[in-house]
Amino acid sequence: MDFRKATLEDIDMLVTTRIEVLRAANGLDAGVDMSEVEKESREYYSRALTDNTHTAYLVSDGDTFVGAGGVSYFKVMPTYHNPSGEKAYIMNMYTAPAYRRQGIAYKTLDLLVKNAKSRGITAISLEATDMGRPLYEKYGFVKMNNEMELSGDAK
Repeated sequence: MDFRKATLEDIDMLVTTRIEVLRAANGLDAGVDMSEVEKESREYYSRALTDNTHTAYLVSDGDTFVGAGGVSYFKVMPTYHNPSGEKAYIMNMYTAPAYRRQGIAYKTLDLLVKNAKSRGITAISLEATDMGRPLYEKYGFVKMNNEMELSGDAK
């Protein structure tokens, strides 16, 4: 397996993978229009790979694409536990079905975490699907108890 950091030349692959991950995570079939998400994802990758606020890894087996993962970097107000305010959010983890359970996602996750830590970031979070949760727990991620999100139906 070849694990490599994505570049601007990989935007098509990154966008395709992003749409695939979102369809799988949200149970969306191929008929659901994702054109707006695809357009915004392309703009996001163009900007974030250029300004270094996103790092992605692509995994291949020869000429076959088998997986990906990314980490977005952002800053919030400093806190006691995170004086720099720097945070990392892991997302878009994907492994092709035929390649699952071979350690590919774990190694991709490790590369992303190490990339964040090399930037001095220790506040690293993610959103886990039921399928991904055991991997993240094995790596050392724990469920958060205090975070909340505003409902899309709220006033």
